[in-house]
Amino acid sequence: MDVQRDRLFRALLSAARGAEDPAALRVGLSALGRGHRRYGTLTGHYAPVGECLVQALARYAGGRWDADTELAWRRAYRLISTIMIEAAEEAARTSPPWWQGEVVRHERRTRDVAVVTVRPDQAYPFRAGQYCSLETPWWPRVWRHYSFAAAPRPDGLLTFHVKAVQAGWVSNALVHRAAPGDVLRLGPAAGEMTVDHGAGADLLCLGGGTGIAPIRALVEEAAEHGVSGRSVEVFYGARRAAELYALDGLRELAARNPWLTVRPVLSGAGSGEGALTGELPEVVGRFGSWAGRDAVLSGPPAMVRRGVEALLRAGVPAGRIRHDLVGDLASR
Repeated sequence: MDVQRDRLFRALLSAARGAEDPAALRVGLSALGRGHRRYGTLTGHYAPVGECLVQALARYAGGRWDADTELAWRRAYRLISTIMIEAAEEAARTSPPWWQGEVVRHERRTRDVAVVTVRPDQAYPFRAGQYCSLETPWWPRVWRHYSFAAAPRPDGLLTFHVKAVQAGWVSNALVHRAAPGDVLRLGPAAGEMTVDHGAGADLLCLGGGTGIAPIRALVEEAAEHGVSGRSVEVFYGARRAAELYALDGLRELAARNPWLTVRPVLSGAGSGEGALTGELPEVVGRFGSWAGRDAVLSGPPAMVRRGVEALLRAGVPAGRIRHDLVGDLASR
């Protein structure tokens, strides 16, 4: 419940801070409303939750709570719940609250990284660059977010890269316990780290650790659509060469597609063939100006934040930088 408490307060703070940008607020809350379907949340649940929230605020705000404050909170919650309810009811007309997915392949790439391939029980719509939430049979009602590691494919299979992290219930189960035949539950696809392949701008991709998963999917999608003169640069970072578990596959893609360049980056001791050295954001920044590029970043939250700063300094406009901080969404 501590995790749920923190998520609730983060959502409330995001709604309060986003009041001046109604369009962005609606996007975020709509995704939240659709996501709550997997917990069995119904329209009738929102009103009593709102009453409990107001009563809790009144109790702990003390002398700062008055009639105007209560009215403001009730209006805010009414807005939040209305957007979430509308999104959930709209989604219910076209998709289930979750999908069943059978594990059909489980490959250990390193001691703590596994590539898990899943066959959903019905058509699962998504775009390269997005992510979904997964629930395992060993931790019921505990959902964690993972990015799709491959573009949509004709056989409908879904691929995820999972790193087991300390105290990570779901990640450790997926890496060390899951096996072909196990059945997972999948929430709907979410995330805005998608690319318009018809836009024509060159693309810069930064992937750290298992953050390379959605980058790989975006590169596959670009190859399928055709790039029409667009170049794609991928910087793939890890501490040690052995942790660059997806490098061979990316190099194979680069060998078949001359518009693709793959640059491995190592931040720890040792070296790898053709690898640059240093922290991934700083290495990318050393290459000079990236003005005119679209950019996508995926990896640990600290890396993504530093990467955004480096790209801004290197001339990439903020509006052309896309990322989903999946790590902030508790990918454990």
